[in-house]
Amino acid sequence: MAQASRSKASLRLIGDSLNPKEISALLGCEGTTMYSKGDVRVNKRTGKQYERKSGHWSLVATECEPEDIDGQVSEILSQLPSDLILWNELASKYSIDLFCGIFMEKSNEGMDISSKTLVELGSRGIMLALDIYDGAE
Repeated sequence: MAQASRSKASLRLIGDSLNPKEISALLGCEGTTMYSKGDVRVNKRTGKQYERKSGHWSLVATECEPEDIDGQVSEILSQLPSDLILWNELASKYSIDLFCGIFMEKSNEGMDISSKTLVELGSRGIMLALDIYDGAE
């Protein structure tokens, strides 16, 4: 089995009451993308405005080619506190996931995620979400 061609990963916290500045202060790190429920976004292509339906804080890892989810998780978590009490508190208030895009060039590409990575995510209450894109035409 060939390794998947490319991967993207971002840690996301989402919730109606989420205050992105508060999350940044708690985690000691500015998010890559941050907004509060009710913030207005303007679509660059159409100019249409719409309100954000929930608060959002995310931190994006460097894109990897070939895929390296283990490395991307390590990159993200190395910037954040390891205090499991803090993570438990955040997980009780917000939806938390590691959202990953896995991109294949051909069929039968795959990937492994180490048990260490799975424990790091699970102990923090972080769900692993995978979007897998088939490279076939």
